[in-house]
Amino acid sequence: MDIITGVLIESYVLLNEMSPYLLFGFFFAGLLHIFIDTSTIAGHLGGSNTLSVVKASLFGIPLPLCSCGVIPAALSLRRQGASKGSMLSFLISTPTTGLDSIFATYSLLGGFFAGYRLLASFVTGVLSGILANLLIKDSTARPAQAEKKCEVCGGEEHHKHSPAEKAKGVFGYAFGTLLSDTGGWILGGILIGGCIAYFMPDDFIGTYLGDGWKAMGIMLVTGIPMYVCATGSIPIAAALMLKGLSPGAAFVFLLAGPATNAVSITLISREIGKRAVVMYIISIAISGLLMGYLLDILWELPIAGIADGATALKKGFLPYWVKAMSSFLLLAAILFNYFRNRRQGVESCDAGGV
Repeated sequence: MDIITGVLIESYVLLNEMSPYLLFGFFFAGLLHIFIDTSTIAGHLGGSNTLSVVKASLFGIPLPLCSCGVIPAALSLRRQGASKGSMLSFLISTPTTGLDSIFATYSLLGGFFAGYRLLASFVTGVLSGILANLLIKDSTARPAQAEKKCEVCGGEEHHKHSPAEKAKGVFGYAFGTLLSDTGGWILGGILIGGCIAYFMPDDFIGTYLGDGWKAMGIMLVTGIPMYVCATGSIPIAAALMLKGLSPGAAFVFLLAGPATNAVSITLISREIGKRAVVMYIISIAISGLLMGYLLDILWELPIAGIADGATALKKGFLPYWVKAMSSFLLLAAILFNYFRNRRQGVESCDAGGV
């Protein structure tokens, strides 16, 4: 019981620090989904040039899509005429950021780390896309644009909705669809972070992982095959930093973990070839290691605000009552979605005679 209690207490600390920012992040993600027509993005991504790759990365950064959600989105963009380079750029930039992840990164690792993560995601996506455009011939003709659908109700897009209907669509997507897709990953990451904080000795990182290139290499190899979302990986990285892991090594994990997994690697190989897979992994590895090394250098500079990451867990940014209330609302929404999905699954089985 002491072990379970200790893990739950550490996990609760992480949950409290993340919850207020996650709620804000999910809300803004809902606004993006309802008010920005993502189906028009493909029209800007068809050229095999640097501009299309840059646009793909910029479009992908704020989108609330995790490692699993980005795959059908990338396929859709490709089917609508996006170039191979744009597709790779989008596949890297999108799952490594997202508004919910940006807010969560700020909550646990500080403003500088959150901004640096955004920049690194953009640079890595652009690098991969440019290499793909230079080294892979893309002769795919641009297909006709698919018929657009309304983001509020899923019907034809030539009708209008009232402000109340749009507001319902924002909250329905943010705290329904999106939270349902990512809630399990978030709670899983928080529990793993709590286990690390409770079980891992304070001298473990220095004794077994070391620092510098060795630690970053270990985090890279660990992160590439993992299937973890950008938000769910944050409490794991924060807990490791509190145990002594360098910011650069934690950053490598935060980049490689969400950007790569077996499913996305299989998709890229099937859709645009094995050469693209090689460039995809190399781009992430090179960018992650170099920018992780640079982050370690910057972290040591005597500049106010840089090294405020991870220590946020000790000092906190918001009053306790705000964090506790946010944690309650977040958990309630996750549990509501879980039981609703289970009930719908049972009803579907009953209707099918199973």
